[in-house]
Amino acid sequence: MEKSHELELTQMRKLVEKLGFSTEIYGDPTLMRFLIARSMDTDKASKMFVQWLKWRSSLVPNGFITESEVPDQLEAKKIYLQGLSKSGYPVMIVQACKHYPPKDHLQFKKFVVYLLDKTIASSVKGREIGDEKLIGVLDFQNITYKNVDARGLITGFQFLQAYFPERLEKCYVVNMPRFFVSVWRMVSSFIEKATLAKIVILTNEDDKKTFIEETGEEAVPIK
Repeated sequence: MEKSHELELTQMRKLVEKLGFSTEIYGDPTLMRFLIARSMDTDKASKMFVQWLKWRSSLVPNGFITESEVPDQLEAKKIYLQGLSKSGYPVMIVQACKHYPPKDHLQFKKFVVYLLDKTIASSVKGREIGDEKLIGVLDFQNITYKNVDARGLITGFQFLQAYFPERLEKCYVVNMPRFFVSVWRMVSSFIEKATLAKIVILTNEDDKKTFIEETGEEAVPIK
């Protein structure tokens, strides 16, 4: 780790303590994610980290979400893990055609956390280091208007940005129908530029080739 980063990490730890919280149980890789997300601004990174601690203790007081807390979302069987990409990142595939706007929004929020935690943990051998990343695949194949859930998409990406900073390596969007383009345009307005840069909408063979090279043939949805 660069010496300049060591200074910023030390400064961030001190700032977090001044805000009344501790970084003792968190390693440098975890703190670096917040620093990178805030362009190495220690003040902004410290505040972001504290907000994350508060949010985590409120929504996930036990440290993890149990299956009993998200039964309706699990029943749909709309998300599965594909294993690891060629770069070693866990691949999470979302089948949008099996998703419907939730009536219980709190349960959906917990489901998002459940999924992200599980996906990240799937690539860990032993103890988590703190800088693990994941690849997401949003498959819109066979979706209808009943499956459209802009609020759910916005929630997912905003959680990634605010509470799972620098966890997303890449997000591939496949089989997007024309009618969904306007919805995606609206959803995109709520996504930060840094996150948008990691989203790839597959529109041609070159995009598909890159996608297959990274995730493997198994992640390609069957038409």
